[in-house]
Amino acid sequence: MAQDDTIKKPGRLKNRPDFLAVQKGKRLRGRYFLLETLDRGDPDQAPRIGFTVTKKQGNSVERNRMRRRLREVVRQMAGVPFKPGHDYVVVARRDTLSAPFGGLITALTERVNEADRQKRPQQARVETDRRTGQHQNSRLSKPEHQD
Repeated sequence: MAQDDTIKKPGRLKNRPDFLAVQKGKRLRGRYFLLETLDRGDPDQAPRIGFTVTKKQGNSVERNRMRRRLREVVRQMAGVPFKPGHDYVVVARRDTLSAPFGGLITALTERVNEADRQKRPQQARVETDRRTGQHQNSRLSKPEHQD
């Protein structure tokens, strides 16, 4: 039972500022959902998880069914090692409605484990040349002007 003591049951994300903060973390895309994770930097706190479904995924009945299915998946995954001090947001996709329940459990398990291993790549900054209006990638070397 010592192993069960180390795995903390995930709490819930309920406030909009918490959801917005998690958007700045890692993003892992999958067939059924997008998993966003953020390290809060406090390993003594229990992990927290939130669920969201955009309006373009269906009417309120369908969106609520997607959320209920995802909450049940997390409940069934009691042994999945959600990292302490991390926040997770599951953004459902339309396929969540028709997905086999076992497939949802497998997909979420894979994403959570992948989130622990992967670092977020740095994104290239895109700048606009004021004279020409064209986008330039700041990672690429800029050609020197010849006079």
